Amino acid sequence: MRVCVIGTGYVGLVTGVCLSHIGHEVICVDNNEEKVKLMQSGQSPIYEPGLSELMKSSAAAGKLVFTSDLAKGVAHGEILFIAVGTPPLPTGESDTRYVEAVARGIGANLNGDYKVIVNKSTVPIGSGDWVRMIALEGVVEREKTPITTVGGSELEKNIEANFDVVSNPEFLREGSAVYDTFNPDRIVLGSNSEKAISMMQELYQPLVTREFAEDKTLPPVPVVVTDLSSAEMIKYAANSFLATKISFINEVANICDRVGADVTQVARGIGLDSRIGSKFLQAGIGWGGSCFPKDVSALIHTADDYGYESELLKAAVRVNQRQRLITLEKLQHELKILKGKTVGLLGLTFKPDTDDMRDAPALDLIEQLNRLGARVKAYDPIVSQSGLSHGLSGVIIETNAEMLADGCDALVLVTDWQEFLKLDYVKMGNLMINPIVIDGRNFLDRDKLIEAGFRYVGVGR
Repeated sequence: MRVCVIGTGYVGLVTGVCLSHIGHEVICVDNNEEKVKLMQSGQSPIYEPGLSELMKSSAAAGKLVFTSDLAKGVAHGEILFIAVGTPPLPTGESDTRYVEAVARGIGANLNGDYKVIVNKSTVPIGSGDWVRMIALEGVVEREKTPITTVGGSELEKNIEANFDVVSNPEFLREGSAVYDTFNPDRIVLGSNSEKAISMMQELYQPLVTREFAEDKTLPPVPVVVTDLSSAEMIKYAANSFLATKISFINEVANICDRVGADVTQVARGIGLDSRIGSKFLQAGIGWGGSCFPKDVSALIHTADDYGYESELLKAAVRVNQRQRLITLEKLQHELKILKGKTVGLLGLTFKPDTDDMRDAPALDLIEQLNRLGARVKAYDPIVSQSGLSHGLSGVIIETNAEMLADGCDALVLVTDWQEFLKLDYVKMGNLMINPIVIDGRNFLDRDKLIEAGFRYVGVGR
């Protein structure tokens, strides 16, 4: 099938590359000319395991093209994905201006052939009908047809618009987005158009039948077909539940610290209950990134708009905000006065196997350590090598873990990169003023650290 993906961030680029890999003809559109040139040269603008290799092979096979020409993309695609960012506004609601601009641009470039417009961006509930209205207005503006009403259904009576809108939320985890695309837990399709749903099912058929899955013996991927609003709600509900689950285990960890229990053992004990499950029960310094904070905030804002106070979600956010500074409290307990002390951060990104610093807990920790007069250093396997460190302030970026440890009064494990399990902690401890490690993810081998001469402090342990 012919596909156009508009927006080449994490979701758009991964979607376009993976769809081209399974055999579809894909054009990816972005309005950033420099970014387009970078991708045309075969380089990925983001770090995501496995993405660059697939990108190069699909481009070489003629299945993947990058352009800044929206009209070209719309003309090419039978299915048009909107995959632009919806960053949070200060109010907590999503900023949908980029979605609006793309929807209007699609409408202005429709050529009469039937198209399926797919909301892949995480958009507020009710956005499917709104995108349809904006696209219709784009058609109107192109044809210079007088607008007599803002209602999409009334507009459609006056103009010919051969398209349908589908909500197809993504459930990709940064750091394993390519794997998640080929091995999805489910595919959600929301629309009132049987034709559009049929085309989307055809598009995803190779994934549904697990032709590209790691385990091809598994049963077909469940496809959830629903209305537009329910599909949009599924995305928000899923991320809000996972964020709440993390906040819950962090609450338990803080109680464990006070009563002498070990949260890692507690998490294992409750995670074996099939009704609970073991995933997202890793206590630590809280959740961050581009999805959880934005989506939970957006769902809270939506509830407020409709006269409902979502107390549980608001509590999950408050717990997470407090949890981000739990390592600061542990540093103060170990070092007492932080002014004049040097603290080294192991990891900066909000999770491993990504270069994403959006709403990373490390940023809050750096800000607070600076406020308290500490000198902050950091080493991250990606940030230290990528040049992204130029955008960080209040922190010295080191190029390896031993340089990080040199002269430190304490280390804080912020991101659970696998590389950090294999460091020479004996050597690092000898370079430190005080061999103390605050394990903000309960990730490191406690016995190994103690044997290396460290004072080990975990979260809820």
